[in-house]
Amino acid sequence: MSGPRIPFVSLRPGEDAGAIEAAIRRVVASGWFVLGPEVEAFEAEFAAACGVAEACGVGSGTDAIALTLRALGIGPGDEVITTPLSAAYTALAIMKVGARPVFADLDPERLTLAPETAAAAITPRTAALLPVHLYGQPADMRALGDLARRHNLALVEDCCQAHGATCAGQPVATFGAAGAFSFYPTKNLGALGDGGAVATNDRPLADRVRRLRNGGQSDRYHHLEAGWNSRLDELHAAVLRARLPRLPGWTARRRELAGRYRQLLVDSTATPPPQFEAGHVCHLFPVLSEERDELQAHLASHDIGTLVHYPVPIPQQPALAGTNPAECPVAAGVCRRLLSLPLYPALRNEDVDEVARAVNSFPVGRVSR
Repeated sequence: MSGPRIPFVSLRPGEDAGAIEAAIRRVVASGWFVLGPEVEAFEAEFAAACGVAEACGVGSGTDAIALTLRALGIGPGDEVITTPLSAAYTALAIMKVGARPVFADLDPERLTLAPETAAAAITPRTAALLPVHLYGQPADMRALGDLARRHNLALVEDCCQAHGATCAGQPVATFGAAGAFSFYPTKNLGALGDGGAVATNDRPLADRVRRLRNGGQSDRYHHLEAGWNSRLDELHAAVLRARLPRLPGWTARRRELAGRYRQLLVDSTATPPPQFEAGHVCHLFPVLSEERDELQAHLASHDIGTLVHYPVPIPQQPALAGTNPAECPVAAGVCRRLLSLPLYPALRNEDVDEVARAVNSFPVGRVSR
């Protein structure tokens, strides 16, 4: 079964195919598949790319968040303030360590955690702030950093959609205790399966994450504490090493395509959220439409793939019902209007032009409500 003529995303290796094949052959020939020289080399290379002292490869972006919280001593009885608009895994990672996710509403334009709503959500149980750099645009880290310092809170950044992003010229993952990254295949830097990393300038924190990811072992068969099994595989690390040098070029291409969309959709009723940071890395290209579902069907009729990121605010997910989540009306309204258009480095300029033409041809108001 074939997909749309212009797919939402393409995950097949392209210019990097030869390097990926060579990396896989190298690992297979070595006979070492877990926590070996490829992981160690990737950790050093990724830390340098992030502008931090340490990177710790783990099993997923979810585990990167949870292991960071656990390494900071956050757990049962604690609250972590986060955004209602993200993949639910952000909140699930908080729950994984036994803490309670507390949702503070969005900045209605930036679509990330609003510093003023986060401030209003702080209680004596609050242990950390966990903003998400959504769609590749960093949250307002200057304001959130100030808030964390004033209240003596840990600041952990969800960077899973923001590889290489900067806020006011400063790299993400450097504003607080650590940043959590995902290498899920759709990410700007993706592996061939699940993977993640914790990036930090705190060496003792990195040491504890490394211990916790490997069952709490100080050395083989000696467990100092109850850890998890969350280890980045050698194969994924080798693939990520092959792709990491290409990330700056891929990011530049994403920005070029996003800029093209913005020029072509200037008079459209489907409007992109404002770009606040020059360091936006354009992981996704969302637009806001009052007739989102009809627009999606219209684009499908033109053989154009789209996705919704995200249709349900995290606090409204049944899995979160037991956390007594707060209402977040801004997030609820945004979730009804968001639609993500195709955006990836291999997308052609003419594909963007065609998608934009189809968006602009959408007959607004054709559906009675």
